[in-house]
Order: sequence, then structure tokens, then C-alpha cells
Amino acid sequence: MPSSTSGDPASPIATHGGSVLPAVCVDAYNAELRSDEGFLGDRASRGAFRDTLESWRERLRTAGEDPFGDTPTETIGKSTLDRVLADGDPNAAGVVQAAIEAFAQEFAGVIRHLLRTPDWQGTPRIVVGGGLRGGRIGELVIGRTAVLLKGERCEVDLLPIRHDPDEAGLIGCAHLAPTWLFAGHDSILGVDIGGTNIRAGLVELRLDRGPDLARTRVREPLLWRHRKDQPGREQAVERLAEMLRTLIERAHKKKQMLAPFIGIGCPGLIRPDGRIARGGQNLPGDWEAEDFNLPARLREAIPAIGSHETVCLLHNDAVVQGLSEAPFMRDVPQWGVLTIGTGLGNARFTNRPRPP
Repeated sequence: MPSSTSGDPASPIATHGGSVLPAVCVDAYNAELRSDEGFLGDRASRGAFRDTLESWRERLRTAGEDPFGDTPTETIGKSTLDRVLADGDPNAAGVVQAAIEAFAQEFAGVIRHLLRTPDWQGTPRIVVGGGLRGGRIGELVIGRTAVLLKGERCEVDLLPIRHDPDEAGLIGCAHLAPTWLFAGHDSILGVDIGGTNIRAGLVELRLDRGPDLARTRVREPLLWRHRKDQPGREQAVERLAEMLRTLIERAHKKKQMLAPFIGIGCPGLIRPDGRIARGGQNLPGDWEAEDFNLPARLREAIPAIGSHETVCLLHNDAVVQGLSEAPFMRDVPQWGVLTIGTGLGNARFTNRPRPP
């Protein structure tokens, strides 16, 4: 067991979970919205949509008319639901549409509540990412929710996140540090840790085509569905380190100039020393332990990239996914992101002035 896991030295370029980033200030993130019935975010998660779909199926099963038959709801994938909507059985499509409508009503209620909180008041635009957004179902949920909010004169624009949500959490890692750090390099390592999956990839910066990182893209993505394997915390960290070593080797073979930087998005409230204060309950093992520090562990596993010491920066996963939108949000002063996944991630930003 490495010895220096209780704290990660402060980076000279940024702070873990920092509120001031190169393009934006992070006004708030990881808001835990509550009502008398519990966490409001639980009503707008990927699991909540599945529960809604199952609820409608139960009503039809009572009448012996469930168009999905004996197929368990949890095994019906997003692509299957998309096909049902496009050209499937009309009754099955009707069930999916009913679930979309019910979920959109709940989602609109959560957004209204969020916009009444001090940190979110007056937010003119919100982008929606996360796993549910990655299919036609998610797009329809976002569109229907947007219509509901506008119909109630709630002045906020609700849009799907621009990038594929599987890539947005990696692309956003490039916005954690100033671009001068990447001078002479063309790629960085990005990591997106979720309650179901861990993703890592080479984030190709393409600064010659977009100095504001607007043309950044992901190469060589790796995915580990850790929930299926149910690993412990140490196994998860070791597997992540191995994924990163694989990417470093691939970058070397492709003669890519990899910067000595690892950007990480992870659920929870991130302390300046790199520890997770709370919100890591869906991760494998105890990631909130006082003696556990993910950036420090990765720096020990990968002390250098090329001839330079490795820099690791950790922030909340919703913040990082939202940062992928930063180049495209310059026309509004503030904006936010919601990520519909294992839970409902959230972050609100204020744009910083462009450097002269």
C-alpha cells in the first residue's frame, strides 16, 4: 500500500475541485436537493426512468396486455427503446412515450426547484448530459422537458450536451488546466469515473484548429463496466492505472506528444487536497475514507509521462462533463449542466473574461 495517500500536494496550476478554472468560475456543484419525499435528484436519474417505464408496464400487465412481454425492464437497452419508438409495435411505443412524458414532468419539477436555489437563480441556459442523453429517448426527454418549462414561462433554455456524453466527460478534462501547460503537446489523458463505468481516453487537443479547445476530440477510448465485476477500491484503482498505462503506450506507438497531465472527473464533493468529502457512495469501495486520495495514488502509479513529472487534477464529474461545453457558451454570462446517470449530477458556471 502506498504511503502518501492522505493528501496530494497542491498543484502550481490549479486546485482539485477548484472554483476558478481557465474559462469559467464554478459557482456551485453537487447540489443535494431535498423534499419531504427525499432527494429530488433520485426522481431524475437513469434508474428513475426505468422505474417509470416499469410502472407503466405493470398497469398493462394487470390487463394482460404488456407489449414487451416477459422481458425484464432492466434488460431493455436504450437502442431497443429507440427502435421501438422509430418503427416498433405501436402499443410498445405508446408505453415508452408515456414513460417519457411522466419522466419529463418529474425532470421539469426538479429543474424548477433547482432554479429557485440561490446559486442557480437567473441561469439562462442548461445543457443536459449523462448516460440517458446518449440516445433518442434522452433527446425526447430533454425536448419535452424544455417545452414544459417554456409553457410555464420558466425562462431557461434546455439543450442536449453537444458531444456524445461518453466523450464529454473526457473532453472536459482539457479545460481543467490552462492551455499553456500543453504547449508542445497534442494530447492529454482523460478519465471519467461513474457509478457504473470507468472511461479513459487520449484527448486530442487540436489547439491549432481551436485555441479555445473547441475542436478537441477523444481517441483510443477505453471502457470498464466495473459494476458488473463488483471490484473493491484497490482493484478499481489498479485497473484504472493499467488503463492509463495502456493509453500511454498507444500514444507512444502513434508518436503522439502526450502532455504529462491526467484530468479526472469523479462523483462527489472534491476537497482541495484531492480527497472526496461526500457523494462517492456509488463507487466501488470506500472512496470517502480520510486515508484515500485518488490523484496521489495515480501519481504514485504513474510518476512521470515522458520526461516530465505527472500532474493529476480531480474535479466533480458533472463539472468536467459541463466543461466540454465551455467554448460554446460564450454568448451567455452563466449556464449550467445536469447529468442524468446513476444519479443527477449538476454544476453551474459563470464565464470568465477571455484573456487579452
